[in-house]
Amino acid sequence: MSSELSILALYGLLVVIIILVQVLLAIPQVGLSYLASPRDEKRELTGTAGRSLRCLENSVIAMALFAPAVLILHVQAGFTATTLLMAQIFLIARAVYVVLYLTGISWVRTGVWIVGFLATAYLYLLAL
Repeated sequence: MSSELSILALYGLLVVIIILVQVLLAIPQVGLSYLASPRDEKRELTGTAGRSLRCLENSVIAMALFAPAVLILHVQAGFTATTLLMAQIFLIARAVYVVLYLTGISWVRTGVWIVGFLATAYLYLLAL
């Protein structure tokens, strides 16, 4: 497996960890019964639990953007040192983003998000 595909798999694992953290933070606020229910009644999560949910949603969107770029490059046999660097930058930025989001650090978090987003966008440019 190429390093870029390994990075994609590692990011998938990071998203899985974010899901677990989000559930563990939500349980004290809404209870396990609510989480197991169909959630017809909307309950708002606050504090770190709310941030973890928003972080999860953002991370899934990032995965939806990053994965196709990596897979397109894989199909094209277009992996280079630059694509590896962009994938590494993406993964590091996203891991830092999660920590910053959960700790409530706003402006730096936004800057880190931009770095990960630009790395993803650059992968698409390389795939053209």
